Amino acid sequence: MKKSDTVYVIDANVLVQAHRRWYGFSFHPGFWDFLLAMQDGGRLVSIDRVRSEILAGDELETWVSKETPVGFFQTTATQEVVGHYAAMMQWVQGNGQFKPEAKAEFASVADGWLAAYAKAHPYHVVVTHEEFSDDAKKRVPLPNVCKHFGVPWMDTFAMLRALPAKFVSAKSEPWD
Repeated sequence: MKKSDTVYVIDANVLVQAHRRWYGFSFHPGFWDFLLAMQDGGRLVSIDRVRSEILAGDELETWVSKETPVGFFQTTATQEVVGHYAAMMQWVQGNGQFKPEAKAEFASVADGWLAAYAKAHPYHVVVTHEEFSDDAKKRVPLPNVCKHFGVPWMDTFAMLRALPAKFVSAKSEPWD
């Protein structure tokens, strides 16, 4: 896989944490413009189920509703994605490592769909803030599923370095 062929598939936690912590709309609009530019260039997408997760009635929902183009959130309703998702759910449900509550939660969120979407599309990489955990029991980490099914993953900062992103601050008056 060439670096220029990679398409990054964004997890909800990337958008939510960016909005709430590192890249607030009011002080870091460049991050959001960058995401849209990368999507426009065919380098970044998310999925319909992530869109559903982040519609929470705040500034992020407004950005999703008003700024993201139709192609930003891709459909998971394809035979190939559904097939990979079914295999992933079967693996999660049959895995004795995870508690029943963890399996139920995993079945109710977009994580499995993200991994299945990336698996169905060559050169796609899941971007998440979750971390791989060999001994996870109380939740099913998305990277654990990715690893088991051979789906590459990374965090936001690795994606920003790989693209590469460069955010330049605006010149402003010194602080009083």
